[in-house]
Amino acid sequence: MNVLNAERIYFIGIGGIGMSALARYFLHQGKQVGGYDRTETALTQTLTSLGADIHYQDNFNEISELFKDASKTLVVYTPAIPASHQELKTFQTRDFTILKRSQVLGSIANQGYCMAVAGTHGKTTTSAILAHLLKECGIKVTAFLGGILENTNSNLVLEGSDVMVVEADEFDRSFLQLQPDVACITSMDADHLDIYDSHENLQATFKEFAERVKKPNALYIRQGLPLQGISFGLDASANISAQQIRVENGGYVFDIHAEGECIHSVRFELPGYHNIANALAAFAMALNVCDSKEQLAKALSTFQGVHRRFSYRLKSPKVLIDDYAHHPSEIDAVYQAVSTFYPGKKNVAVFQPHLFSRTRDFCDAFAKSLSQFDAVILLDIYPAREEPIPNVSSTVLLDKISLKNKQLVSKAQLIHQSQLLTSDVVVMMGAGDIADEVRSVQQKIAMQNEI
Repeated sequence: MNVLNAERIYFIGIGGIGMSALARYFLHQGKQVGGYDRTETALTQTLTSLGADIHYQDNFNEISELFKDASKTLVVYTPAIPASHQELKTFQTRDFTILKRSQVLGSIANQGYCMAVAGTHGKTTTSAILAHLLKECGIKVTAFLGGILENTNSNLVLEGSDVMVVEADEFDRSFLQLQPDVACITSMDADHLDIYDSHENLQATFKEFAERVKKPNALYIRQGLPLQGISFGLDASANISAQQIRVENGGYVFDIHAEGECIHSVRFELPGYHNIANALAAFAMALNVCDSKEQLAKALSTFQGVHRRFSYRLKSPKVLIDDYAHHPSEIDAVYQAVSTFYPGKKNVAVFQPHLFSRTRDFCDAFAKSLSQFDAVILLDIYPAREEPIPNVSSTVLLDKISLKNKQLVSKAQLIHQSQLLTSDVVVMMGAGDIADEVRSVQQKIAMQNEI
């Protein structure tokens, strides 16, 4: 079955951030869309309002008869779905075309001019910035994003099909489904070692992805990565660089040096030097389809961010920040932003480790990164797709953190912690369900400030 010609698409795991963007795309194309997910969320509610038929029990009988015709239905699943999933197993015993999300995304993206953003960190923010820049410059762009763009409150940009912007996800080697015209690699830190076994294998796969870029001289790499390409970074020796960086009125102002030109006093609102690097990558990629550097610089100043990427939930009189950080390098980046924008302010990090395997592989690095904060509150590990691993727990991680002011609490206990009220800056981090607790923490801090 040709992916693009399927009349009906059924998604197993339709509420995932990447899956839901695909579902919205097919709904926009006039396809009949259905799916399963474990729980109802804002994403699934939005899909339902757009016409998707969604249920929340792993039961083939719950599926509408509409999607049980193998000749008309394409089944799409995410690798996060276990092999034991009953609906998936039933589809596999029948004559259905069944594809991974990455295969479907590749089929869509490769049909046009594809701009792909890869990296163990930074790909969501960079692809979102790129999509925003192209949209603001009048480019007819479709973008599949791994986060909710604050400017549009969506993980899908639909402005036309001249350019396709996609996240090139290294998990499960998904990005090898892509054949991009233009690409960038933001980082290649060790991660997903349950998939790759070693950092060397991960790096080798990134190099394989880099070799898939079709357009000559159209691979952009963060300065310092062991790859050949056009470099971007904060050092003047990079091909595209940010210089004269300063903080003004709650945001960054800097000069961009690119292609022998200097664009002075570019404003960018996202805290963190890593986000300046992400902005440079998006700026550089956008130059392939937009000639006006000044127009791109102006568009950078209007980018509002991505949900849960250093997202402010409160700014005054106390600061509450919500962030997806789930790797030591990402925690370091968050700390750098906090220390730069709030020097001398007492801070506390609330962190929920994500995956037993990642906690095991980076336990010492997590402890070092978290120990930079003034205080740490740990939650139990969010298992996601994994079963527990012996001798891997948040208690083990807590013992390695070098702070005196540290504690392990349950989610139910979290809002009762005095650190949330006595610290000037509260940062909540993790890729699990810690996001569900942010509103309660926000309400408690706000209520305390009203007393």
